[in-house]
Amino acid sequence: MMVKVEIVSKENIKPSSPTPQTLKSFKLSILDQLIPAPYAPIILFYPNQDHGDGATDLDHQLHTRLETLKDSLSKTLTDFYPLAGTIKDDLYIDCDDVGAYFVVARVNTRLRDFLENPDLELVNHFFPCAPGFNGSVAGCCVTNVQVNVFECHGIAIALCISHKILDGGALSTFLRGWTGSSRGSKDVVIPNLGAPSLFPANDLWLQDSAMVMWGSLLKFGKCSTRRFVFDSSKLAVLKAEAAGNGVKDPTRVEVVSALLWKCAMAAAEEKVGFRKPSMLSHVVNLRKRLASTLSEDSIGNLIWITSSECGPESEIRINDLVERVRGSVSKINGEFVKNIRGDKGREVMEESLEKLKDCGTTKDYIGFTSWCKMGFYEADFGWGKPIWVCGSVSDGSPVFMNFVVLMDMRFGDGIEAWVNMDEQEMEILQHNQELMAFASLDPSPLQTNQLSVF
Repeated sequence: MMVKVEIVSKENIKPSSPTPQTLKSFKLSILDQLIPAPYAPIILFYPNQDHGDGATDLDHQLHTRLETLKDSLSKTLTDFYPLAGTIKDDLYIDCDDVGAYFVVARVNTRLRDFLENPDLELVNHFFPCAPGFNGSVAGCCVTNVQVNVFECHGIAIALCISHKILDGGALSTFLRGWTGSSRGSKDVVIPNLGAPSLFPANDLWLQDSAMVMWGSLLKFGKCSTRRFVFDSSKLAVLKAEAAGNGVKDPTRVEVVSALLWKCAMAAAEEKVGFRKPSMLSHVVNLRKRLASTLSEDSIGNLIWITSSECGPESEIRINDLVERVRGSVSKINGEFVKNIRGDKGREVMEESLEKLKDCGTTKDYIGFTSWCKMGFYEADFGWGKPIWVCGSVSDGSPVFMNFVVLMDMRFGDGIEAWVNMDEQEMEILQHNQELMAFASLDPSPLQTNQLSVF
C-alpha cells in the first residue's frame, strides 16, 4: 500500500493577546543574515499510549489534543510575538499577529509501521512547507506547523520556523515554551529578544558575502541522505582511540565529526581518483560565549561558522582531525564575539569566512551542525516525550551541499548523523569499513531508541 499524507484542515493560530503597536516591527540582527536555509525544520513523533475503549474515545482524545496544541500555541506566541508575524524583508519581521500557519493531516498507516523502516521520501510530506533553498520570503508566515495523525492516533508534529529569526538553540527555547504551556506548567519561558541590539544590522553586506560563500559550496547532481547511527558503546571506543593518541577528553561530537570527515575525504578521493584539500565547517553556538549578555533563551541566529582544513599531503588520523575540529571551534570564543561587536566587526567577520569563500571547486567540503544537548527529546506536550526526532531530508535534490546534522538519540549518549552527500560519494561512504565498524546505516528507530511503547 502506498502511504499518503492527506491535508484535512488549515488555519492560522493567532496570539492570545495582541502585540502592542510599539512592537509591530521587529528588526533582525546582522547574524540573522548568515544562514541561507529558509527554515529550521524538525519533526517530533509521539505514540498514542492511551488506546481508550473504542473509536469514539480515540477521536475525542485526538480532538482534545489538537485543541490543547492550538490553545497553548496561541498563548506561547504572545511572548514569542515575532514568531506570530510575517516576513517583511531581509531586515524586518512584521509583527502583524497573522499567527502561525497550522495544518492537520492524516497518514494512512500506523506510526509503528512507519518507524519500522522510515521512508525518507515520505518524511518531507510531514512538513507544512517544502524543503529546499526557496521559501520564507516576504509575506510568508514566520511559524508553520503540521500535525500528522497516524491510523493508530500517534502523531508527528512538524515545525518549519523561518531561519531568518531562529537557529537550533532558539527552536529549542520555543519548544520548551510551547510544551510547557501545553502541559499547564507554571514555569513560563520568556524569550530574550535582545540579539538585534547586540548585533545590529543596517544593511545586507553579510547576507551578500554569505551568499557568495554558500554558493561556492553548492553541488549539482543528485543528493543522497542517509542516517549513520553511533550508539554510546561504539562512541566510547572511538573516544578512547582518540584519547589514546593524545587528545584530551574528546567529545562525542568531535570524534563523530572527525570520523565522518575522514571517510568523506576517502569517498571523494575514490570517486575522482586523486585527493584534494578538504574543508570542514562547524556551526558554533555563541550563547555560552557571551553568557553575560546572552541567555540560553535568546532568540535569533546566535551562531557563527568556523572552518578547518586538511591538505592532500597530510596523513589522515582520527586524533589529528579531532584536534583540527577542536582548534577551529575554540577560535570562536568570547574574544571573537567581542571583536565582531566592535568597530572592526565587519573586517573580523569577513576574515573569518574567507577560507570557506575560497573553497569553490579547488577543495572538497563537508559542513556540520550539532543539535545535540538541545533537549528535543524532552519536548512533552502532556502525553509523553517524543520517541523519535528528525529534520528534513535532501534525498534526491539536484542542488545541495555535503552537510551533516548531528542529533541525540532518545537514550544514552549516542548520535544520529543525518548525512547529505553526492550520491556517488554516498555509495562509497556507506561501504567504508572503518565507518561501519562504529555506525549502523539507517536502522529502525524502534531498534535504536529501545522502544516498547506500542
